[in-house]
Amino acid sequence: MKRIVIFASGSGSNAENLIKFFHNSDKASVIQVLTNNPHAKVLDRCKKLNVSALSFNRIAFSKSEDVLNILKAAQPDLIILAGFLWKFPAFILENFENKVINIHPALLPKYGGKGMYGKYVHEAIVTNKETDTGITIHYVNEHYDEGAIIFQAKCPVLSTDSVEDVAEKIHLLEMEHFPRVVNELLLN
Repeated sequence: MKRIVIFASGSGSNAENLIKFFHNSDKASVIQVLTNNPHAKVLDRCKKLNVSALSFNRIAFSKSEDVLNILKAAQPDLIILAGFLWKFPAFILENFENKVINIHPALLPKYGGKGMYGKYVHEAIVTNKETDTGITIHYVNEHYDEGAIIFQAKCPVLSTDSVEDVAEKIHLLEMEHFPRVVNELLLN
């Protein structure tokens, strides 16, 4: 059975989608969710879904080996960043080479990098009058949003679309594709 650990910083809709997708799987399961936000809604979702969840601070994550030790104990086959906003430390990535992936709400390499997440990406898409956008699932390296691309899905952006409209289109793409791509990665 493949083991998945998810990192999230906010509401956790992608985390919940993944947990539910793998709930009855005999191939993989989400064994733990970790968050840098002690008030994140993802913690409530995990409680309802009976999945172990922990919050940590910046010292535990990047200045000590606390989070690394939690991961070593969990022995994940895949670490998934689902709306996780902190840059992953190199020393954690070195211990889990090619096992950390992220989902980004744009078609990388466009609209990636520090500060480009959630509504900030959607605002930039609308402001720049893009005609399409989408999601990118990619491996995580030591730079924001620069790891090798695993999968992309596109959707049109209409001239009448608001930031909220774009956000909803992206959310639908995430819900449809993220669990399937994760499943394919784990089975290969």
